[in-house]
Amino acid sequence: MENSTEVTQFILVGLTNKPELQIPFFLIFFLIFLCTLTGNLGMMGLIALDSRLHTPMYLFLSNLSLVDFAYSSAVTPKVMSGLLTGDKVMPYNSCASQFFFFVGFITTESFLLASMAYDRYAAVCKPLHYTTTMTTHKCASLTTGCYICGFLNASIHTGNIFRLSFCKDNVVDHFFCDAPPLLALSCSDTSISEMVIFFVVGFNIFISILVILVSYLFIFVTILRMRSSEGRQKAFSTCASHLTAVSIFYGTVIYMYLQPSSSHAMGTDKMASVFYSMVIPMLNPVVYSLRNKEVKNAFTKAVGKAKSSIALLL
Repeated sequence: MENSTEVTQFILVGLTNKPELQIPFFLIFFLIFLCTLTGNLGMMGLIALDSRLHTPMYLFLSNLSLVDFAYSSAVTPKVMSGLLTGDKVMPYNSCASQFFFFVGFITTESFLLASMAYDRYAAVCKPLHYTTTMTTHKCASLTTGCYICGFLNASIHTGNIFRLSFCKDNVVDHFFCDAPPLLALSCSDTSISEMVIFFVVGFNIFISILVILVSYLFIFVTILRMRSSEGRQKAFSTCASHLTAVSIFYGTVIYMYLQPSSSHAMGTDKMASVFYSMVIPMLNPVVYSLRNKEVKNAFTKAVGKAKSSIALLL
């Protein structure tokens, strides 16, 4: 169907219309974005600078940090700008671009989490063959594949949503350009678009979760067979952070995109969207660093070097 859109810009309702809440919300999101920026770029910096972290696990983790920072940056600055200045206008092309990059990076994260599960399977179940199984070439191929799949999906979803007609109503009941509020706004028949979203998102989640579940099934069987309690504890600790990140990420995405449009309540959807678009990118570096001795040691080493450099300058 040919797009006969009359709308040239959208008005984002945002999280609240109450003036007294604009500044408090701005400060909260500013702190969240600052933590996201510091945590993810800091994680990437630690991995790049410490040669002990130049392993497949940390290659994936570095890319996860990049993706978290990227998709948070596609949303949060515009939200903060709207809260601070009251400017809630989003040009049509900017809306499409924001949607494309957000979907591209969040889908990439989904496949990265699956790749990380496979990496943990190789490390725990086949430790003697780990270096030959997870070669640099294979890691690079898996990571590249994640980005290709992510942005291929983004192209499908962006074309699927923005082929629809948007007539006179241009007020988006959300704080960024996401699929559910845009579908609700369209004056076209959205049944096919909703079906495409359900099947494409469902397929991506099914494939990713299948890889994760099969990987962890083999991991848990291997852990149960270990005679040493120390070995079991070490194996479990290498997977705990990843399992936490997977549970938080997929739980929120399934809630948002695999329920019928009639079941969407925009107030609840907004809170869920804040969680997965802003809070999860902030939490991932914390989740991966709290239980990871290697990251803690790299951080301590980096802080020690920084202190020594400052002392020499003074």
